[in-house]
Amino acid sequence: MRIKTAQRLLISVALAFVGLTGFATQAQTLPEPSPSPTPSSTPSLEREFFKNILQDQKAIWTSPLHLQRADSKWMIPFGIGSMALITTDRITGDEIAESTRQVKASRIVSRGGSTLGTVAVTATFYLVGRAKHDSRARETGVLSAEALIDGAIVGSALKAITQRTRPLAGIERSEFFDGGNSFPSGHSVQAWSVATVIAQEYSDHPLVQVAAYGAATAVSLSRFTGHKHYISDVVVGSAIGYGIGRYVYRVRHRTNKGASSDDGETGSSRWPAISPHLNRQAHQYGVTLTWSFLK
Repeated sequence: MRIKTAQRLLISVALAFVGLTGFATQAQTLPEPSPSPTPSSTPSLEREFFKNILQDQKAIWTSPLHLQRADSKWMIPFGIGSMALITTDRITGDEIAESTRQVKASRIVSRGGSTLGTVAVTATFYLVGRAKHDSRARETGVLSAEALIDGAIVGSALKAITQRTRPLAGIERSEFFDGGNSFPSGHSVQAWSVATVIAQEYSDHPLVQVAAYGAATAVSLSRFTGHKHYISDVVVGSAIGYGIGRYVYRVRHRTNKGASSDDGETGSSRWPAISPHLNRQAHQYGVTLTWSFLK
């Protein structure tokens, strides 16, 4: 069955909106956050968690209102590319369906982008941050959870709107508005939203960035090679996740790089700095222990 003209129009509108969701933050078209108050008067991220999610949703769903002419340089290529992928999805999906050797491994890899997998990563950062008084890990956990929920809301809404059938749906496979839930890939949205927050938080650690983005890429590809989604599903889902993760970090980030204390400042340490003390003329030899405390 071919997609009708009206359906193509609706799909184009949906893709344009998805493009805004995924790339509006990269183009910095979303409204800038108001200046943060001083740390002493700023409520914790945990305390404002649900309030922040509501603000995120408002910014995401109203992002088309903040478009500028310069945004066409990424919006048009993204829209054309997405439509090209949708047009060829059934062909590429049928081709990969002929190969079954990689399915088991793909489905194992894809578990990293499941709700259980992403929640586990988020909870680990937060709990380790609390236990070790590591403000950056703690913030990573909170912001990852915020991005994860934002992505779940947006992804679920778009699935309900597009209703695309999955690759294994038989003769109606790849069709939109036919009761499916394939577009976009939820695993891709979740994996990229969490990975982007982690990569942004640890931008001074290239290996962490490579690991985070590499894991998200592997999860996205596994949804295609595991016969669960089409290429356009995972590409658009990845763009949504990346955009949401980038936005959440940009508007919520507070902790300085290298911070290890609960108040987000550097310089506090449980252990002393040890340095030798030598004075040959006075025949004095020793060791200096220095603690630094921040109130």
